[in-house]
Amino acid sequence: MIRRAKLRDARIELEFVRATEAAAIASARMVGLGDKNGVDQAAVDAMRQVLGDVDVAGTVVIGEGEKDEAPMLYIGEKLGTGDGPEVDIAVDPIDGTTLASRGGPGAISVVAAARRGTLFQTRVPYMDKIVVGPAGTGRISIDRPLRENIRALAAEMHRPVSEITVALLDRPRNEHLVREVRDMGARIRLFRDGDVATAIIAVLTERTRIDMLAGIGGAPEGVVTACAVKALGGDMQGRLWLRDAADAEIVAAEGIDPAKTLTLDDLCAADEAILAATGVTDGELLAGVSFGDGSAFTQSIVISTYTRTVRTSDCKHMLTPHLSTLPSLDGTTAEIQA
Repeated sequence: MIRRAKLRDARIELEFVRATEAAAIASARMVGLGDKNGVDQAAVDAMRQVLGDVDVAGTVVIGEGEKDEAPMLYIGEKLGTGDGPEVDIAVDPIDGTTLASRGGPGAISVVAAARRGTLFQTRVPYMDKIVVGPAGTGRISIDRPLRENIRALAAEMHRPVSEITVALLDRPRNEHLVREVRDMGARIRLFRDGDVATAIIAVLTERTRIDMLAGIGGAPEGVVTACAVKALGGDMQGRLWLRDAADAEIVAAEGIDPAKTLTLDDLCAADEAILAATGVTDGELLAGVSFGDGSAFTQSIVISTYTRTVRTSDCKHMLTPHLSTLPSLDGTTAEIQA
């Protein structure tokens, strides 16, 4: 009788970290070269190779596209050995692809997982969202003006509104929110890319530079973020943001009401979830990949409700020429193209 691993097995957490480490190392070779697609493909190839050896029966529900868009990590792709728990997998091989291609700060590689059938699925690319840490749990509503949510959070944190910092994606579609926040005297952190990393900073109680993330950003990133928010005890709400008639046709086909307020449980219905991330370029959340003396150096974070831990780890990877060699848990090595 085959013994099936449980998702709460800490070894699986480490294998997910290996996947983000491999993707980060592979894509770091192309940082600053201006090739956005090349950065993404390098991360996808490395992540797929490692995830293929993890003892789960995984299905990608948030990925890089549809099956006909392979070789990206496509929605519906099966990952893992099949000898393990059945899980939904959300991947963002590079959160901040443009940042990485330009050599900018804060790009990370991310993978999240929860039990099968618990992660929200849609092909609509954008989502309006609001994210807070544990202090704001139960205090936010995307149906209220942002200023009311800021006041509610400030009151709960026993701080003046002027000391609350709201992170907003720097896009024209969020300009009305920028004006609203500034008019009430709160602070703003504008960021160009990196939804997931910025949201994690907003939820981590150890990081107080950002108190709330709001505005319209990526829908896939929103689902990945929900796994971290669930694990960290924060709160989140969202609503799909439709650009045009094509997006309206997508939600109609999916049977989703675009006006529906998506709670944290809608986005991640599981009580337990895992998120692993590795820095690609230096950022506020994680240090990026660096190379030297035949080695690669990475910094990663694993957020897990299964082991009730938030781990940050620094790792030195011994590289063979033209390959990154990552040790697996059984003492063998996995060679990932870098």
